[in-house]
Amino acid sequence: MLGGTEFAGRAVVEAAAGRGWDVTVLNRGRHAPVPGARSLVGDRTAPGGLAALADGEWDAVVDTWSAAPRAVHESARLLRGRAGRYVYVSTCSVYDWAPPADYTEDAPLVEGAAPDAEQSDYARDKLGGELAASGAFGPGGSLLVRSGLILGPYENMGRLPWWLTRIARGGPVLAPGPRELPLQYVDVRDLAEWILGAVERELSGPYNLMSPQGHTTMGRLLEACTRVTGAEAELCWTDPETVLGAGIEPWTQLPVWVPPGSEEHDALHRADVSRALATGLDCRPVEETVADTWRWLTAIGGTAPRYPDLPAVGLDAAVEAEVLAKAAGHRQ
Repeated sequence: MLGGTEFAGRAVVEAAAGRGWDVTVLNRGRHAPVPGARSLVGDRTAPGGLAALADGEWDAVVDTWSAAPRAVHESARLLRGRAGRYVYVSTCSVYDWAPPADYTEDAPLVEGAAPDAEQSDYARDKLGGELAASGAFGPGGSLLVRSGLILGPYENMGRLPWWLTRIARGGPVLAPGPRELPLQYVDVRDLAEWILGAVERELSGPYNLMSPQGHTTMGRLLEACTRVTGAEAELCWTDPETVLGAGIEPWTQLPVWVPPGSEEHDALHRADVSRALATGLDCRPVEETVADTWRWLTAIGGTAPRYPDLPAVGLDAAVEAEVLAKAAGHRQ
């Protein structure tokens, strides 16, 4: 495992160790290692940073890198011939924006990506990582996990933790509608278990890795947050036109949510995941994801870690109050 101490990488290491697998992780040593894993120290962005991997053989390598593709290029070339499979955790953002509803793994990809490029933007960096992995290990030896929205314990993106902490404060909560809005995501632990099963099955090629369309709804998600926090919160369901009319940014200021019928909703919540489902993807209920995330969040003091360089998420309390007041006035 390249990385292996945060969010998706940590989930893979925990799942593999839980199966009794021999797990080796390479990272910069900035976080405590997962119990049961052998730790190697190295900074893949520095000269000689992969020296700890100069010797050894592995059945599979899992890589979640999200910056300059050349880091994947260098590690994949180094491990070629000494690892059976290269699993690269990519993203559905590699598809040319915006992919239509029900897009499969054959949808057109962004242009301008290269396997040995320096950092540019998220989509091209991730596609470059795919090209680096498949270029070194070949189509049959590389597995490209095109994940969508990932939620669950150890989340360092701030999405579900923001909703949980906001609802925990109580009071009227701006809940972007419609309540029945279908959502598509994957619990990080279900992602990890599928990856390990795919390694066992020797799967290769690209897979859209998200829950089935409509696995949950915006209503179920926020109602689960209300129940697990035990807060005296009132979900004030507000129509999309009012939310957008207030200048609120979907996805960032109101995490997870994008308006129904939009190209963003088609791209983020309506992918075809039949290939992953046919190969063992099993998605737990949203209530379990929310409850376990809240349990983790409270155990660490209520403040989730944040991945560096990501834009802030969440809605300013004053903006929320203003929108709720206007909406209440319209209802009177």
